[in-house]
Amino acid sequence: MQTVNIHNAKTNLSRLIDRAAKGEPFIIAKAGKPLVKVVPLDSPSVQARRVGFMTGQLSVPDDFDRMGSDDIDQLFGAIP
Repeated sequence: MQTVNIHNAKTNLSRLIDRAAKGEPFIIAKAGKPLVKVVPLDSPSVQARRVGFMTGQLSVPDDFDRMGSDDIDQLFGAIP
């Protein structure tokens, strides 16, 4: 496994990342002392959200914006 110093890593970061992504991990060292290991990710940790994936599977009642309004009015004193 290749070890590179911080200056070299900054200078060649794109090339090093490309190599790591292809399965060649490397270590970044400072003054010859290993600090971090750069390895490729197996899979994305966050999956992209799919907009509209439940289209047609749900229905919203016509009175949705008024649902529970009587109870709310009674709780806050609008209805005696």
